Amino acid sequence: MKRWLKISLATVGALAAVAATTLGWALHQADARMARHVRIASHPVTPGQDAASLSRGRYLFESRGCTDCHGTHGGGKLFIDDGAMKVAGPNITRGPGSVVVGYRPEDWERAIRHGVKPDGKPLMIMPSEDYNRLTDQDLAALVGYLRQLPPVAGQGAVLQLPPPVRALYGLGLIQDAAARIDHSLPPQEPVPEGVTVAHGRYVANMCMGCHGPLLAGGKIPGAPPDWPAAANLTSGDGSGMSPYTSATAFGTMMRTGRRPDGTQVSSVMPFGALKHLSDTDVGALYAYLRTLPPQAKGPR
Repeated sequence: MKRWLKISLATVGALAAVAATTLGWALHQADARMARHVRIASHPVTPGQDAASLSRGRYLFESRGCTDCHGTHGGGKLFIDDGAMKVAGPNITRGPGSVVVGYRPEDWERAIRHGVKPDGKPLMIMPSEDYNRLTDQDLAALVGYLRQLPPVAGQGAVLQLPPPVRALYGLGLIQDAAARIDHSLPPQEPVPEGVTVAHGRYVANMCMGCHGPLLAGGKIPGAPPDWPAAANLTSGDGSGMSPYTSATAFGTMMRTGRRPDGTQVSSVMPFGALKHLSDTDVGALYAYLRTLPPQAKGPR
C-alpha cells in the first residue's frame, strides 16, 4: 500500500511539473506572438470628406458593430468584465487618451482591415475579419466619419486575460485579429446596392467574426465560457435560419432580437448595431443566406 501511495504521489507530482512547464512555455509563446511583427503591404485609402461619404460612414459605424466596442461616441467601451477577464475598446476619437492621434491613412487601413497596429504588432481583439472585405469606398467613408467624431476623453484598449486564455493563445488555439485574415487578398470590388444575392454576400462579411467564414456557426474561439455557440446560418441540419420563412420575419428578428415564436435570441448578438441595418441590407443578407449550401454546425 505504501509503495502504491508513493508511486501515485510521484505520478501526480510529475504531472503537475509537466503542467507547470507547459503553462510557462505557453505564456512565453503568448508574449512572443503579441510582440511579433506582421508585414502588410501599404494600401492607404484617402478618408472621405463629402456629405454623402460621411453619411455612409456614419451608417457603417452604427450598423457594423463599431459601437459595441468603442461606444456610440467612439470614446471606448467596456464590453467584457466577468471578473477573470476584462476587455474594453479604446478611444478612437481625437480626445485625451486617443489611440488614433497621428494615424496616417495606411494606419487606419491596416488596423481596420488587417488587425495590425501602426507599429506592425497584431491587435489582439478586433473583428478585422468582418471588415477585411470592405471596399475602398466604404473604408474611406468609415475612416472619414471616424476622423470627424467630436473629441471625447477615454483611454487605450483594456486587455486583461486570465492565464488559461493567454496560454490557449500561446498554443495557437485562440488567434489574434491579424492571424484570422488572408492578408494577400486585394480589396473587394464594389457591387451595386440592392436586394440581391451579390450585395447580400458583401453584407454577410460582417457575420464571419462570430459565425465563421463558412457561416456554419459553432463555439466562438476566445469568447467567455458562458457565451453560447454561434448559430449555423447555412441550410444544414439545425440551421438557425429555419424559423425565418420570409425576409420580413428575418428583419424583425434583426431589429428586435426575438424569433417569430417570441423567444429571445442571445444578447451576444449585437442587436444594438443590427437594428440600424437598412431594409436593403437586411433583405440582401436574407437572400444570400438562403443560398448557402448545407453545412454541419461548426467548425466555423
